[in-house]
Amino acid sequence: MIKLTTLLTVTTLTFGAAGVAWSGQTPYEGEGHIMLQPTDLQWGPVASMAPGAQIAVIEGDLGAEGEPFTFRLKLPPDYQVAPHVHPEYERVTVLSGTFHFAHGETFDRDKTQALSAGSVAIMPPGAPMFGYTEEETIIQLHGTAPWGIEYVNPEDDPRS
Repeated sequence: MIKLTTLLTVTTLTFGAAGVAWSGQTPYEGEGHIMLQPTDLQWGPVASMAPGAQIAVIEGDLGAEGEPFTFRLKLPPDYQVAPHVHPEYERVTVLSGTFHFAHGETFDRDKTQALSAGSVAIMPPGAPMFGYTEEETIIQLHGTAPWGIEYVNPEDDPRS
């Protein structure tokens, strides 16, 4: 099993491309509110995921201790998310498409559950998980930073 102390050391590198994809300010910041249309989102590549995934950070600094964050991932058709863990709770809402998702250290399509638009999944820190798409799928994640990802099999990590 992967140790959480190892996860915390990779947090800064995890979403390195997010800084490129997100300017650090939301388009509307009036009176403490954030209000966005889907067209306001700025999508960019995710350094910690296989090519094809895109991220749009809605709020927060993913590396700042204790800061809330919300971001979206756009996954292309036939995309595979290799087994991995996170240092904090992962809270996922499927916004469009279907995300086939499962708990475990070994990728196995037959063990996944199809989560359609509107579905929610919540996983505790350090719990291994994996998934895949058959169609373009957009998921929204929110939680508390620092955020990070560590792959069960280091060869699956595109940063290495």
